[in-house]
This record gives sequence, C-alpha cells and structure tokens, in this order.
Amino acid sequence: MSAPSATTRHVPVLLAEVLTALAPRAGGRYLDTTFGGGGHAAAILDASGPDGRLLGLDRDPAAIERGTRHLAAYGERLALSRTSFDQLDEAARSAGFDAFDGVLFDLGYSSDQLDDPARGLSFRSDGPLDMRLDPDLTEAASDLVNGLAEDALANLIYRFGEEPASRRIARAIVQARPVAGTAQLAELIAAAIGFRPQRGRRAIHPATRTFQALRIAVNDELGALDRGLDKALALLAPGGRIAVISFHSLEDRIVKRRFQDWARACSCPPELPICACSGQARLRLLGRKPTEPGDAELQLNPRARSARLRAAERLQPGA
Repeated sequence: MSAPSATTRHVPVLLAEVLTALAPRAGGRYLDTTFGGGGHAAAILDASGPDGRLLGLDRDPAAIERGTRHLAAYGERLALSRTSFDQLDEAARSAGFDAFDGVLFDLGYSSDQLDDPARGLSFRSDGPLDMRLDPDLTEAASDLVNGLAEDALANLIYRFGEEPASRRIARAIVQARPVAGTAQLAELIAAAIGFRPQRGRRAIHPATRTFQALRIAVNDELGALDRGLDKALALLAPGGRIAVISFHSLEDRIVKRRFQDWARACSCPPELPICACSGQARLRLLGRKPTEPGDAELQLNPRARSARLRAAERLQPGA
C-alpha cells in the first residue's frame, strides 16, 4: 500500500532519511510521537507491511481526526491517540504497546497548522494570538503578550527565541497593549527592531524568533521534549531506533545532549581518576553530525531548511 496522497498538504521532512534511520521491518512496532499530517506514519506503515503496527500521537484534535479519516485503509495496524508525547508511556499502555522497534519525534509544525490563521502560529496571515496546539490548554499567547510584566516578557523572548533585541521588543509590546492579533504583533516587532525589507533579498522576518518563543512557552515544548525523550528510551526495544527532527538550536541542543549522555558508558565527574559509577552505554549514535535536507528537498519544500535529524540505536543490555 502506498502512502495516501490525500492525507494533507503537509510534506513530511527528511522522509527518506527517517526511513533509513528507523529501518522499519515487517512486524515491527513503531511510535510517531508527532503524527501531524501523517506522512511519516504512512511511510513507516508501508515499509513495515504487511503486519507492522504504529501508534501515532498528537495534541491537536484536528490532526487525529484527519489521520482517522485519511489513513483508515491501514485498519488496526494504525492506532491514534490525542495526547502529548510527554505522556507517551500512558498512550502506549492504553493502545497495547509494551515496547517499540522505532520511535520518531518530528518537532516541526504541519502545514495545516501553520497555514491556518485561526491557530495564530504564523505572522504570514492575520489571526488571533492563540498558538495552542492543544485547544484545552488554558493559557494562550495573548495571555503572555498582554499579561506578562515587561521584564518577564523580555526574558521569555530571549530564553526561548534567542532574540538579542528582546528588551526593545518587550518594551514596544507593553507600550502598545492590548495587542489584538498576529499581524499587529509582527508589525510592532519589525518597528522595534527597525526592520526594512530589501528588494531582491530574502531575509528572516524579525518576528520569527519572538513567535518561536511564544509557541514554545505556550505549549511547554522544551519541557515536553525532555520528558518525552526519557520515556521513549524506556520503551525502546533492544536494537530499536530513535530518530528526532528538530527545527531550532534549543531543541537540537536537548536532543544532542541526551543522545550523547545515553551513548556514554561512564557518567562520573571528569575529575575522578577512575570510573566509580559502573555505568553502561544505552545508545549507539547513528552518525556524529545531524542530517540536513538536500538541495532537491529544499527546492520542493523550503520550510525544511532548518530541519536537523539525529538518530541512535538502543544497545542490548550488557553490550
């Protein structure tokens, strides 16, 4: 069975590279922690046919509804759960999975989410300052933009957006409150930085880092990633593989540090002359550097430009 062509407009990033990293096989058990548009999940199910199974997770009820409808042909081979990946252990238990041969984290947003103005995830179209992946979350981006003290807002933008002009941006936002929507916020940021687009040159919009910071804060993305990686390792079968696609340095830093720690046998402080922890490496890194999209993929999908894929394999106990 080929991946359904009508799933969504979303183009799965680094698809061939993900399949190489996870090496799906017939009868395998797989976890897609960020189901999104379903492209990666469909390809993994195809590669693990005729009897491989996959559990797909997503906080977004619209993604689960689309997956149920468009990937129905996979039948009982596909199970879907509306939940955050930091609750993957509970979702796996409920769906009858006790271990996985492959786990995928794709930390980007689907095109359906980014292109929906009502989500407020992008400044390309005007929309409400929402940014919640899970509509049941109580705090939206508007609560942060219009409610935080100036210092707290500046610190949030700097910490999660790595924005050097965070204080200028926070000051401009506070002075203009209430900020009603994404277009107004983007204009405020551009004016605060003094941004002027130049004809013929494609520059990153000055609001990019601030929007990233707000999305991360609203959805607790870095905290969920920390917790989700720990739980994924616990459920990864010996010989199983884990692959993570990140889209900015904060995510990639967490993944890189986790993988390096798990691939290291000794966790003793460097000042100890001999190992005292009797530790064992739990992962084998599949490559020292992350895999990036090639020119051909970038021509088809410019949104993939910042994607970085890291992968590792679970070692046998005592290996």
